[in-house]
Amino acid sequence: MATLALASCSTAPADSPSESVRITVLYTNDEHGWIAPDSRRGGAAGMLTRWREQEGYTEDGPFLVLSGGDLWTGPALSTWFDGEPAVDVMNVMGYDAAVIGNHEFDFGREGLRLRGDQAEFAFLGANALDSRSGQPIDEVLPYVVEEIAGVKVGIIGLASKRTPRTTMPTHVAGIEFADYDRTLERIVPQVRAEGADVVLAITHLCEDEMRSLVATAARLDVAMIGGGHCNDRVAEVVQGVALVEAAWQYAAYGRVDLTVDPASGNVRDVAVVLKDNPPGPADAEVAAIVARWQAELDDELMVTIGYTEDGIKRGSYAMANMVMDAWLAAYPADIAMSNPGGFRQDIDRGEITLADVVGVMPFDNTLVDVALTGEQVIASYLHGSRRPPIAGLEHEGAHYTVNGKPLDPEATYHVLVNDFMYAGGDGYAFAGYDPEAYMTSIDWRQPVIDWITVLRTTRDHPIEDHLDTTPR
Repeated sequence: MATLALASCSTAPADSPSESVRITVLYTNDEHGWIAPDSRRGGAAGMLTRWREQEGYTEDGPFLVLSGGDLWTGPALSTWFDGEPAVDVMNVMGYDAAVIGNHEFDFGREGLRLRGDQAEFAFLGANALDSRSGQPIDEVLPYVVEEIAGVKVGIIGLASKRTPRTTMPTHVAGIEFADYDRTLERIVPQVRAEGADVVLAITHLCEDEMRSLVATAARLDVAMIGGGHCNDRVAEVVQGVALVEAAWQYAAYGRVDLTVDPASGNVRDVAVVLKDNPPGPADAEVAAIVARWQAELDDELMVTIGYTEDGIKRGSYAMANMVMDAWLAAYPADIAMSNPGGFRQDIDRGEITLADVVGVMPFDNTLVDVALTGEQVIASYLHGSRRPPIAGLEHEGAHYTVNGKPLDPEATYHVLVNDFMYAGGDGYAFAGYDPEAYMTSIDWRQPVIDWITVLRTTRDHPIEDHLDTTPR
């Protein structure tokens, strides 16, 4: 097993007379439903075997299994079933708590409730507040207190303040995502009042946000901040606080060891290490669950619709142009535009199936026909640090054309976007530009499925013959 990073720090005098207790946190984040193994990683079954064989993990031992959120939206194996397979697996793996990530809202609050009812672990989000009452939303708890080896450990969850921009905004309407520092200031005393000796924070925060929270955490004696969202690899002790974030998709995990004085509850020492999860031996029970869901998926989605000789990479122009061209082929708009983060995985070489398309476009979005002036088209295209995938719109420097004709700043153009963008996702302003946009009700995947299917591509006639790989 490859060790990626290691850090430790003594946080209390070593001459305390009482015998120490060691509590081990096993930490993952941004699992995104990648429960099946592949050529690069061992999946959930491989992870559990590594925990047992390499870390000595037992469900009744001095361990906490925690997640930094974004549990289920990803490949069709999880997404097609609204995340149920991902939670099935996490139950068997023995997770104790997970903070809610932005993608926990992808199937609406009702979807989150269903997964919460299914989960045998707690969903946390101390800063996810009802905007009217100021109280935590019903779907989550602000924290839990677990007793491990005679030590009470409080676990606080912090959701990302970016959530309204990174999930469907209408799914989180009425929820305020409060400031991280102020939330810790408010919640840590409550956790202590319930008897917690040790306090940990699991968050859906990127590395820079985690680091900005260290001073407050150290002052409040929070021993660990676990992160998520940006898929960073972090294993460091800063001011006595362990920072851990373990990539994504079950590619790695973090181990945090807390040495605790059981008499005082003081953390004497904290150490953190990241470890990879390459392919290897698989836990039989988890593998059986994955196989059962895979069989159900095969019945529904393993329908071949095309063939790719080389595969299509997620971040390639071939992928972006294919999806955008398919949208315009299906609907009479002038321009198609999507958010850069909307396409989530590669299509491997070989047969293309319905499941592949669901994996690439896992969110339940529909297409919206927005009427924009030429000036608004350019403002939307230039919005953000990453240019959106497009079709119909071309430019050389500041010279823009629409379907070969110069763009008129005063003219009206019909632009296809997904409803995540229309609702304000990623900060787009489409709803403000056109409050009465036409909701087509077209599933954003369907034009892609139709476009691929009509081509009737095969090994001798692969889809590469039809892909546009040029930058736009």
